[in-house]
Amino acid sequence: MQTVTISPKFQIVIPKEIRESLQLSPGQKVQTIIYDGRIELIPLQPLKQMRGFLKGIDTTVIREKDRV
Repeated sequence: MQTVTISPKFQIVIPKEIRESLQLSPGQKVQTIIYDGRIELIPLQPLKQMRGFLKGIDTTVIREKDRV
């Protein structure tokens, strides 16, 4: 676990090891949420990169009779 310091402008630097393992790049957006008393940063993926990530998912759904 690595420790970061909050600057006077409330900025932090994401450690290089974490940036590389998550393949983060300058200018990439991250979503911030508060969860169970902590801050979580979630990298947002470009829509083009998300293409095909559900490949192979079972799309058969049992529908109600009036929803055919």
